[in-house]
Amino acid sequence: MSHAHHISNWDPEDVAAWEAGNKKIARRNLIWSVFAMHVGYSIWSIWSVMVLFMPRSVYGLSPADKLLLGATATLVGGCLRIPYAVAVTKFGGRNWMVFSSLVLLIPTVGTILLLANPGQPLWMYLVCAALTGMGGGNFSAAIANVNVFYPQRLKGAALGIAGGGGNIGVPVIQIVGLVVLATAGNRQPYWVCAIYLVLLSLAALASALFLDNVELPRGEHKPMRAALVQRDTWILAMLYVATYGSFIGFSFAFGQVLQMNYMATGQGALQASLHAAQIAFLGPLLASLARMYGGRLSDRLGGGLVTLGVLFAMIAAVSELIAVSSHADHRSGPLSATTMTGYIIGFMALFVLCGIGNGAVYKMIPAIFEARSHSMNVIEAERRHWARAMSGVVIGIVAAIGTLGGVLINMALRQSYLSTGSETTAFCLFLLCYVIGSVLTWWTYVRRPSGARRAPIAVPAASELSKLSPAKTYGS
Repeated sequence: MSHAHHISNWDPEDVAAWEAGNKKIARRNLIWSVFAMHVGYSIWSIWSVMVLFMPRSVYGLSPADKLLLGATATLVGGCLRIPYAVAVTKFGGRNWMVFSSLVLLIPTVGTILLLANPGQPLWMYLVCAALTGMGGGNFSAAIANVNVFYPQRLKGAALGIAGGGGNIGVPVIQIVGLVVLATAGNRQPYWVCAIYLVLLSLAALASALFLDNVELPRGEHKPMRAALVQRDTWILAMLYVATYGSFIGFSFAFGQVLQMNYMATGQGALQASLHAAQIAFLGPLLASLARMYGGRLSDRLGGGLVTLGVLFAMIAAVSELIAVSSHADHRSGPLSATTMTGYIIGFMALFVLCGIGNGAVYKMIPAIFEARSHSMNVIEAERRHWARAMSGVVIGIVAAIGTLGGVLINMALRQSYLSTGSETTAFCLFLLCYVIGSVLTWWTYVRRPSGARRAPIAVPAASELSKLSPAKTYGS
């Protein structure tokens, strides 16, 4: 039953109702949830752009201080993801997306004030960066909302589109920053903020007009405790640290790393900022597009196999960065064009792989809990409600913990620069994380049971879920 922006008894698995009109409702909620999340993502990453407009001679912030701004925004965004996901079930997807868009007007205005008055103490910049972290919470809210509307067979594609569409907010604001840098120079960042004040207002208005609140059964409002005791919740969170954490961490740090390396080639601050901005947006853009493909690929092959392949490739990519960075450490004089090309190729490969891995891990979440639900001794409707509720909350938990990987990347790079003057030590830490993630994925979801003659243990494709029991999915 549906009233003005309020829906009760929503069942996306009802094929007849889906074809009769529910899919149009789901598509509308997907589109406008993604738009609101997209704008929120841009605000979350706004300081990755603003630091390119902040010469040290004017603002007094060192490269390490600027990396700390990115780490602060990332940390707050990660911490808010669990409450934002739960808020969707408590207040409704429509209501929460309106609120979460409007509240981001505060740090956007604060950014304008800080940039217009250089020389403020570091803590003021950190507070403003922390408030932009609320945009990171928008991700979990929008994803949890989309998860409610789509049937199991389409969740991989829907969540991939939602995640990718939101992630594109990072490169889009970086492109806006590039345009402003190229046309107005590195002393006019206010144009970037002004554009996003308008977009935030539009996101709130569109959420109010086009999104719906879905009434969930009473038992679905507090599934947090049940989700926290699930083994798979923590395994998936660790995998998301390696994939999504890398994406958001590199997205915040890539422009700053490029700017410092271009300055090491002998370029001035403005020229280095412009060259960094010309390249920095490409990585997050490729990752966002690849995330959509990762979801679709996992629908066909299964999330476990795709995640394992991605982590193996990430090990190779970061190994290339270690080789390039180590070579640069032993050179005297400015960095060469060949060295810069090596940095760019390695980072671009990591961005693409992170994107595919993001989509694969998110595909795994609803698939795992759908399979788990088949062991429950309850009626079909309750089983489906449990799977949907658990998936939504686990999405929030995994997204929150995974985001902390972005904090790790920014802090590791910061400490690496402070200690050695280069990124090599940080890259070695990233390599260790990817190795651990690949072993964990293989052991939990892909390995063959000893002495058994059957297919590899893998998170099933959507088309196979109805044929599997939890025992077949997880093995022994």
